[in-house]
Amino acid sequence: MSLKKVSVIGAGAWGTALAILADRAGCDATLWVRRAELATALCADRENKDYLPGMALPPAIAIATDLAQALAAEAVIYAQPAQHFRAFCRAAAPHWRQGAVLVIAAKGIEIATGALLMEIAADVLPAAPVLVLSGPSFAAEAARGLPTAVALASHDGALVAAMMTALAHGAFRPYGSDDPIGVEVAGAVKNVLAIACGIVVGRGLGENARAALITRGLAEVTRLALAKGGRAETLMGLAGIGDLILTCTSLTSRNTSLGFALGQGRRLDDILAERHSIAEGVSTAGAVVTLAKRIGVEMPIAAAVGRILADQSVIDDEVRALLARPLKREG
Repeated sequence: MSLKKVSVIGAGAWGTALAILADRAGCDATLWVRRAELATALCADRENKDYLPGMALPPAIAIATDLAQALAAEAVIYAQPAQHFRAFCRAAAPHWRQGAVLVIAAKGIEIATGALLMEIAADVLPAAPVLVLSGPSFAAEAARGLPTAVALASHDGALVAAMMTALAHGAFRPYGSDDPIGVEVAGAVKNVLAIACGIVVGRGLGENARAALITRGLAEVTRLALAKGGRAETLMGLAGIGDLILTCTSLTSRNTSLGFALGQGRRLDDILAERHSIAEGVSTAGAVVTLAKRIGVEMPIAAAVGRILADQSVIDDEVRALLARPLKREG
């Protein structure tokens, strides 16, 4: 199976980086851009100055604004915000090429339904084979050619192997998984936990607190993944603990830096107004809490983040409430 004709949907930092990585791996790469003015700038400058400054866009990468043109590929990598995914699937359905593979590289859970993105794809694009790509991957580092490892997950082992072969090059290493549910749940929830870690650091609560929060947060995301049909061992891999370590320990993370600003007393609306890029954890927090309640999973950290995002004045109350939870055995 050859998957060397690749289109990336979304010209944010990660989408641009993925197009660069695909080109570097020898793929025939197209980058689909939603806004005509950004497409014009990319063609003229061969650089995404808004989202990935300082990285030259290889001349072989085609820039497309026509979705049907972009979908004439063997593999389509979705790298737009998670909350736009259903609309993309609906728009793509009439143009979907028979046999084309959909790779979900966004991280989130749909607010309105609590659906995973792979569940949306199964509903709206049922003919498309689906893979989930997730893991510890800051876009700028990956695009610069620094060592980066991600998980590529599907129940179809041959499909995973083909996509790994298509994208692997140099320091970019995809690792295969047959647990797409675990990989997707891990990627979505870690953004919510990263906001919590940022709040802890911004509030001056120390590194002990952050380490405890990462560990207990891992327990929460594992419970949710298991309830959805994923496997616990997936959460000990790249998409789970790997992505948590990267995202929750660096202010380079959009979600951690947002939490840090909240912890320092800034208003959410003011923080968001200053940013080009989207912190997926903001929209995902409420969706995670709703999904967890519906399927009977206890997620106190995620619930606290949801309440803080709704009302920043409760930060100290939420911290005290977490510290006052009943003592229990670990595991």
